[in-house]
Amino acid sequence: MKKKFSIYNLLLVVFPLLLLSCGNKNNSTFSTSDIKNPATADGINEKQKADMPEIQFDNLSYNFGKVIKGERLSYTFHFKNVGKSSLIISSTEASCGCTTSTPPQAPVNPGEKGEITITFDSTYKSGEVTSYLVVMANTYPAQTILTVYANVVTP
Repeated sequence: MKKKFSIYNLLLVVFPLLLLSCGNKNNSTFSTSDIKNPATADGINEKQKADMPEIQFDNLSYNFGKVIKGERLSYTFHFKNVGKSSLIISSTEASCGCTTSTPPQAPVNPGEKGEITITFDSTYKSGEVTSYLVVMANTYPAQTILTVYANVVTP
């Protein structure tokens, strides 16, 4: 007598394999203790704020100037952690699809420098363009906004 291979049998084989493959692969060099929030219902805890990382950019904006439609241009924003604990950039979000960024993946220790490279694609833009990049980090405030400008012209 031939047995049917059912979905139940498939799950009995596949499910344990999935569980075994989900090991803890977290090789990060930071922990939840690196994330602090000095804001309380009573106001700002100044002592806790003083112990946090602080991101200080060389400049918060860049103007690409005149750009020929279709060009892809990059600029690197340089910063320093002038705070007292490790700086962790959790994400960067652009205001439009024409802008992408490459933030650091590892924590930036106090006194160390880092960079975020932003790439602007002018293919679908024309005229004066302003694009924003929101940098989310374990700082207070948690958001820093970088801005790029371009004047896109048709050749």
